[in-house]
Amino acid sequence: MSVDTAAIETVNQEFYTAIESGDLDKMTDIWAEDTADDQVSCVHPGWTLLAGRQEVLRSWALIMANTTYIQFVLTDVNTTVLGDVAVLTCVENILTAGEEGESSFAAGKVVASNVYLRTSQGWRLWMHHGSPVLQGDDDEEEEDELER
Repeated sequence: MSVDTAAIETVNQEFYTAIESGDLDKMTDIWAEDTADDQVSCVHPGWTLLAGRQEVLRSWALIMANTTYIQFVLTDVNTTVLGDVAVLTCVENILTAGEEGESSFAAGKVVASNVYLRTSQGWRLWMHHGSPVLQGDDDEEEEDELER
């Protein structure tokens, strides 16, 4: 593993740790600054495109304020470094708590693409895109058929 790959995967883990702990200050540190020509962007599962650092960070503040518990287990992590840009893809295996006052949990999967830029402050997140993986009884039946 290259030094850049290790650094990117460390920042990526810090991104998910910030979500889990509801640490908006850490989240703010992880995201890149907008430039004169381009803005950071984010697509949460089921949301429309958010563009601009202020709008993206506001979305994370809303998510963190309304999430009582969330845990990410990342699998299928793949990191590609192309000069000063890196693309990290992964599967987010997510466990969340039910509504406040309930003792239920929900699980789901999201396929995520995270694009990082090398800056003078280190690697910073430029784009996050999460797409839900729909699962149901039909998926289990198809897997059983493929295994036969």
